[in-house]
Amino acid sequence: MHELSIAESLVDIIRQEMEKHGVTTLHKVEVVVGQLTAIVPEALEMSFTALTVDTPLAGAVITTEIRPLTVCCRECKKDFSPAEDDPYLMTCPFCGAEIGHEVLTGRELFISNIVAE
Repeated sequence: MHELSIAESLVDIIRQEMEKHGVTTLHKVEVVVGQLTAIVPEALEMSFTALTVDTPLAGAVITTEIRPLTVCCRECKKDFSPAEDDPYLMTCPFCGAEIGHEVLTGRELFISNIVAE
């Protein structure tokens, strides 16, 4: 469960941003999570909630947006999203190439928005 350590990092970043902008109450934080990060949104949200109990961040809502995996085929250079039942070979639906594709999206992990006052 690497979500706990990720939540700890998020809390640190949020605290730094709140201090930098002179705000004291966190209402909401939005996080973008790529499909390849293997982060379970519910585990991340639970970890965030547990880490913020009895802190100035308590009660804040955390939401996650899953960024789907997209790749560019190494053979035909067309972009596609691998089929859910083929996440490891990632067979290109246009030419049939199976490996060596360039990952375009799906590795993201960042805070996209913080709502605080």
